[in-house]
Amino acid sequence: MTAAAADPTAPAGTTAGATTGTREGTTEGTTEGTPAGTTTEQAAAFPGARRPDRTRVVDSAGIAIAVSEWGDEGAPALALAHGGFDFCGTYDVFAPMLADGGWRVVGWDQRGHGDSARAALYSWDADLRDAAAVIETLPPGPVPFLGHSKGGNLVTHLANAMPHRISALVNLDGLPSHRAMSDMADHERTRRLREELDSWLAHRRSLVGKERKPGTIDDLARRRGRMNPRLGAEWLRYLVTVGATESDDGWRWKIDPTMRMGGFGPWRPEWSLLHLPGIGVPVMGVLGLELELMGWGTRPDEVLPYLPPGARFEALEGVGHFVHIEQPRLVADMVLEFLS
Repeated sequence: MTAAAADPTAPAGTTAGATTGTREGTTEGTTEGTPAGTTTEQAAAFPGARRPDRTRVVDSAGIAIAVSEWGDEGAPALALAHGGFDFCGTYDVFAPMLADGGWRVVGWDQRGHGDSARAALYSWDADLRDAAAVIETLPPGPVPFLGHSKGGNLVTHLANAMPHRISALVNLDGLPSHRAMSDMADHERTRRLREELDSWLAHRRSLVGKERKPGTIDDLARRRGRMNPRLGAEWLRYLVTVGATESDDGWRWKIDPTMRMGGFGPWRPEWSLLHLPGIGVPVMGVLGLELELMGWGTRPDEVLPYLPPGARFEALEGVGHFVHIEQPRLVADMVLEFLS
């Protein structure tokens, strides 16, 4: 089945249908032709974007984790986890739609991302501990959890690690393929952990004292556009105003310059599939079918056999990896319907 999709550059409130099955989206433009000299005020005026209603800081074993919230503080909580090399501000259109649907939407910048503190090293386990620290600041009882990309993998693991705190799980294009799935003996994991930790430390030493390259709002938008070619220039410029900081010599992304994909350790994203069948809460998986550089490249037939009984699955035609940015109204309606 298909459904008409909303234009991601249109103001919030543009409605699209929500039907179980395969859905059809629209193709986004690239960052070519961005005007020179975009001001902060111009870039920050993205239609439908709304900065958090509240912000706070959570201590996670000495690392300050920046938390953002949208919606009534007395409403039921809904937790959001962003993807790798992203930050909570990437939800500035999507999260308000969920908040307007009656939820207290709680997101956070992962360590080394956005306004959260940087760390000496980064790992998958550390991200899980940070997520648990944020959850423990919410009222007692289970809450629904939504994650995009790496965040989708994160919530999958949390649903197994903290089943008493998760009431439902929504995975937005964070479903890896079973291709090249393999396991290894414990001694092999130990050896690989040492190798990857040595490599990580060498990487860190090579970047001591380094900073990200400065530039104008348009410069940073163009750089990110190379990795996110389906996202519009207006949105990419907006992200600079919330995900970068301005200094005397220009704008710089806040993400730790020593960060690299995956942290360290012998962990492979494909292993998350092995955790899916045993999840004991309602699950919805959303997959963008347009292949792109930052996506997982997963196809529906590669993930369907691993979904737990009764799980809901949505495949979006004509939509890329950033499903909640390309089609925020469509995906928000799907999520609100699922959680209701």
